[in-house]
Amino acid sequence: MSDQLPDVQASSPDVTVGLNHVGVTGVEKLVKLAREDRRPIVLMAEFEVFVDLPSWRKGADMSRNMEVIDETLETAVSEPAYRVEDVCGDAADRLLEKHDYTTKAEVRMEAEYVTRDETPASGKPTQSTSDIIASATATEEGTREEIGARVTGMTVCPCSQGMSAARARQTLEDLDVEEDVVEEFLDQVPQPGHSQRGHATLTIESDGAPPVDLRDIIELARNSMSARIYNLAKRPDEDHMTFEAHKDAKFVEDCVRSMAEGLVEEFDELDDDDVVTMKQSNDESIHQHNAHAERVAEVGQLRSEINGDV
Repeated sequence: MSDQLPDVQASSPDVTVGLNHVGVTGVEKLVKLAREDRRPIVLMAEFEVFVDLPSWRKGADMSRNMEVIDETLETAVSEPAYRVEDVCGDAADRLLEKHDYTTKAEVRMEAEYVTRDETPASGKPTQSTSDIIASATATEEGTREEIGARVTGMTVCPCSQGMSAARARQTLEDLDVEEDVVEEFLDQVPQPGHSQRGHATLTIESDGAPPVDLRDIIELARNSMSARIYNLAKRPDEDHMTFEAHKDAKFVEDCVRSMAEGLVEEFDELDDDDVVTMKQSNDESIHQHNAHAERVAEVGQLRSEINGDV
């Protein structure tokens, strides 16, 4: 008997069809996110690792994929990285080098990210959580990296609020309140509307690492909804959040457009061919369905639309 085991995965398949993604999911690793003059943030990250598979090969070498991702991420644990997307990029590059039959390697990562915060009215220390989203795709032309976040906030329906405002106006008029007083009251006191917990996702993809800070992406996404929410909330904070949300009622579509506007205004360093993905999903409170809107576009196209060039 031969001492070498047969490499079945390198043989030809019975059905010669190529595959776009073959790999592993649910790989959990600790990753250290470095900070200047401070201890690194330790993340429990979950990775997905894929390569493409040509039609003439039966399978990918799963043990080799795991060996590469282990090598890369163990290095990231011992040597903190300033950008999690670079960890993905390094792993994707290594995968491409190790697999001579593949033309594309992809690495995706998600992790919960906790930041210190302060409640808006009472000023109490609290924490905010968001989900980091990072990925990299390596080909012979180079490596593109993506960084972004998914955050939670609050939205209020403008349509529902408009109906409440109409009812309030009619009630005040029936009480013989003067018209200018009615208008001033409605201007000063936002009327009720049904609210939702909103989930905003914003990611940016470019050649190499996007030249933006993860924390700035998180802030932009959080500010795109009607109001920010907090893990801790005293009564003054609850009042603040409720008032702010109703003062800035937004449809799910408005939230995506708000992200687009903020990105164009704040991220001048992005190239026109960088790709941005913006998503908003709202957990409806008075319906059994949820609302969703999204846009994927090059930054240059968004700049043209925001500036009225198209």
